[in-house]
Amino acid sequence: MSNDSSFQIRSMKAADLDRIVEIASGLDDAPQWPRRAYESALDSSSPRRIALIAEDSRTGVAVGFVVAGLVPPEAELETIAVAAGFQRRGVARRLFEAAAGDLGRSQVREVLLEVRQSNQTAQGFYTSLGFVEEGRRRGYYADPVEDAVLMRLRLHLK
Repeated sequence: MSNDSSFQIRSMKAADLDRIVEIASGLDDAPQWPRRAYESALDSSSPRRIALIAEDSRTGVAVGFVVAGLVPPEAELETIAVAAGFQRRGVARRLFEAAAGDLGRSQVREVLLEVRQSNQTAQGFYTSLGFVEEGRRRGYYADPVEDAVLMRLRLHLK
């Protein structure tokens, strides 16, 4: 798994929303949020969110994104997704690292998330970032009904 340096991480903008929705809709395991949910991630009112994209430096096209909601000293990793053709190139890791830096500067000390129990790929990725399983929510997801695995990461801030 190489860490491709041909990607830039930047703040998500309204002009990115069509591409963000396109990326999510092309992934079975990504949340299928309506466009207005992504629009709300750009809203600067409370609750505060961090929304970043990974952009291909050569083409300027967004290839992944991350959204986290902040309620310091905690944050919830709401979604992280990378377009199918760009996975396993370090994009998600770089997105998370950039988000974690922003979270730390916002006085966040812990990041929480939930993930479908069947999504072993995502669980492996989160574990590689240092997340640990803290519990389960029985029947949390619908279509199909499935448990959520609750995971937590304590940020080690400088």
